[in-house]
Amino acid sequence: SLMLAKAKEEWDQEIVDKQAEKERYLSERIAPLHTSGLSLSQLQDLCRELHEKVEIVDEERYDIEAKCNHNTREIKDLKIKVLDLRGKFKRPPLRRVRVSADAMLRALLGSKHKVSMDLRANLKSVKKEDTEK
Repeated sequence: SLMLAKAKEEWDQEIVDKQAEKERYLSERIAPLHTSGLSLSQLQDLCRELHEKVEIVDEERYDIEAKCNHNTREIKDLKIKVLDLRGKFKRPPLRRVRVSADAMLRALLGSKHKVSMDLRANLKSVKKEDTEK
């Protein structure tokens, strides 16, 4: 719970920092508008200037978006080429194989293993009389 509280505090601080950075960046890039005391023709000129700036920014955004889409398509194509170069490997269907314990030990330990494991030898023999009691 302490870690969650600490993470929440850091997350909240990060949001506040991002908001402050955004405000600082916008204050550097955008000059405040002073529209009071301007005539109608001056306001129209100001609107035209702002509209031209918006068009320029929109064109840049479109160009960047087109480059990003092109790069994404190129990355997909390269991934497909890499998969093709690796070759198509099909896994063979696995079959269940029955192997005795002795054969398995011989396969794992090699020919050195000569002790035979008789798993039934260590079992207790139960007489019928014992089970009835």
